[in-house]
Amino acid sequence: MGFQTFSSDPIQVNGKSDVGVVSLQLNTTNLDEVTVTGKAVTASYQVDKQVYDASQFENTRGGSASDVLSNLPSVSINAFGEVAIRGTTGFYLMINGKPIQGDPLALLQQIPANTIDDIEIVTAPSAKYDPDGKAGIINIKTQTALTDGIFLSANLLAGLPAIQPYGNANNTPRYGADLTFNAREGKWNYSAGLDYRRYDISGRREGYVNTYQNSVLTEFPSDGERSFDETNYSGRLSVAFTPNTKHSYAAGFYAGKRTKERTADILYLNQQRVRIPENQFLGTEPYYTLFLENNDVFDGGTPINTNTYYNENLRVRRSDFLISSFDYKHQINTSSSLSFSALYEHTILGGPTDNASLDWPNTDHILQLQFNDNDNPLDGLRLQVDFKHQSDQKTWETGYQFRFLNHPGDFVYFDRDLDNQVWIENPVFTNSIDLTRRIHSVYGQLHEKLNRLSYTAGLRMEYFDREVRIAQPPETYTLNQFNLFPTFNLGFNASEELTLKAGYSRRIERTTTFKMTPFPEREHSETLEQGDAELQPEYIDLVEVGAVKKWGEQSAFATLYYRKVDNIINRVNTVFNDTILNRIYTNVGVAHAYGMEIGTTLFPSSKIRFYAGGNVYNYRIEGTLFDSSVNTSNTIFSINANATYSFSPSFSAQLAFNYLSERVTAQGRDSEFYNPALTIRKTFRDNTFSVAFQWQNIDLGLWDANEQRITTVQPDFFTTTNYVYEVDIMQLTLTYQLNPLSQKIKLPKSEFGVKEF
Repeated sequence: MGFQTFSSDPIQVNGKSDVGVVSLQLNTTNLDEVTVTGKAVTASYQVDKQVYDASQFENTRGGSASDVLSNLPSVSINAFGEVAIRGTTGFYLMINGKPIQGDPLALLQQIPANTIDDIEIVTAPSAKYDPDGKAGIINIKTQTALTDGIFLSANLLAGLPAIQPYGNANNTPRYGADLTFNAREGKWNYSAGLDYRRYDISGRREGYVNTYQNSVLTEFPSDGERSFDETNYSGRLSVAFTPNTKHSYAAGFYAGKRTKERTADILYLNQQRVRIPENQFLGTEPYYTLFLENNDVFDGGTPINTNTYYNENLRVRRSDFLISSFDYKHQINTSSSLSFSALYEHTILGGPTDNASLDWPNTDHILQLQFNDNDNPLDGLRLQVDFKHQSDQKTWETGYQFRFLNHPGDFVYFDRDLDNQVWIENPVFTNSIDLTRRIHSVYGQLHEKLNRLSYTAGLRMEYFDREVRIAQPPETYTLNQFNLFPTFNLGFNASEELTLKAGYSRRIERTTTFKMTPFPEREHSETLEQGDAELQPEYIDLVEVGAVKKWGEQSAFATLYYRKVDNIINRVNTVFNDTILNRIYTNVGVAHAYGMEIGTTLFPSSKIRFYAGGNVYNYRIEGTLFDSSVNTSNTIFSINANATYSFSPSFSAQLAFNYLSERVTAQGRDSEFYNPALTIRKTFRDNTFSVAFQWQNIDLGLWDANEQRITTVQPDFFTTTNYVYEVDIMQLTLTYQLNPLSQKIKLPKSEFGVKEF
């Protein structure tokens, strides 16, 4: 390009030919400007993964990574912020291809959505990846500079006053800012990030519980505040040095603080105990039906007593993170490379819970006062060595990884002696735990391309040992296992428009220390939470087949899958006493899921882009729970869709909708959950500055957006709670970018502590 075409007569060429000088004349055409226009594709589909462009989801601006995830076709998020892929909450998180062992929920809240470039969903990962996670891998790719220069991105979030206060005691401030800086010059690359986010959510909790013990029915309906105050701030720094093509070094540091306060101030109106002989007892759920009909507790049986009280409960969860990482890569030759990485993390977790039962309406009179606290320092280490060799169309990879985790915890619980005004330690809830886990793993895998066909086959071998030590009574629980994790992926390009794929993988889900703490923790007035020190890991087998079709600018995909989970862990309830239920984490049995996920990007006109994705599956649990058989199933589906209308190249509006259907559990059911959203965005000054107005959780009093009911039923108890969280949230986001760019900034992230948070 830029020269005139040259033509000659045929030239005879042999080993010593000299054809002279061939001169090309400059093209005299001068162009002042070239504008290339096109339609951005929301997603691209590859054999082993699906890649989604985060910038296409306008409703996530000013939010976090979890807000972006909620728009993806196979992803659903419930009222508690739990992220599920294809209906399961276990997945493995990576940042720019770097594995992060921890549960992503806490970390995803700390990654600004504005800094995310792409999100990759890998449902059947190859053997080179850690086998952790029931649902596969999510890889978040953030921005960085590809050429020398400076990049700066600044974002501000300002929330408008709440429309629905829900009778909460305090208002709900929402504001935040994040700053990303990257400078690249020659052999050096510097990246830094600062972020602060205060995001409170108001809400209510509408509940009803009954228990039946020793021919006594106890009912305690409740209603009151359930709100969240959350503050996150952190600083990140990474430095990369590439002296030549054979060596590269990178070091990173990350320090952050997070505080989340959950307020549950609940009025227990007309708590009642009545005696009902067993031959007259209707069952636990029918008494809830009578409560709905009469708007009051049961008026039959032999009355024993009634009580009304107000419970103030504040649970604070804090965490301080300090993480350092180092990476080195040596390019042995053009076909082989060796890399090494290390990560160390020290995290301090903890936070108190204050629980006060007060007389009603005279709340100055204290009936019961309790306080508990915990101190959970965590130390984690990960070391990894990888070797890669390429030859023709084949790529061979192998490596070794070592992971170490030590996580002790001291839990103290005090009851207030109201007569003598002193704190008395409660031995039922006071105890200590110390968990240590070591993991050794090696892997090997082969990738090959054969014309239109490509495949990846691999095997990962892993040995891990786990020790859980309890102080009172002194006891140690050990678990040692050797596991094999085979993987296989197959892709076939039937044509330029149609790609077929298939895959199999075996994975493991290791639970958190929290779920293995075998002594109860007082959550609030009516609930304890307790783990199991002998919990077995969940083992997952996944088979999937799919197709990707493109036509013009449009695209669509469909994937059929089967997932089997052995040792499935469920949170179940038992009766602790007549007014307290105990939530226990336990292995239930085997879970089966048969499903299909689909997605499409369409352009009905030059100004409209429509994106929709969904997942539908049949879920069944078979096993044993408390010496009783479990056999429950239902069909579940989720829908994520958005439509974008471009009034002009710099002015657009997007309407989004997320829906999750009712789901079955081992003991009950969770209701549907959905949230509509609207975003209007305007850009200025060659796209360097933009402002967006967001209307989240659209409700207008017309439907039940952003609320979810959790119901659990057993012969000796019934509980149902409707969590009503804030709707019609309106906010503004401002974005400024200097030298806009793409690709990823490698900033270190938490490996261990976020899972326990």
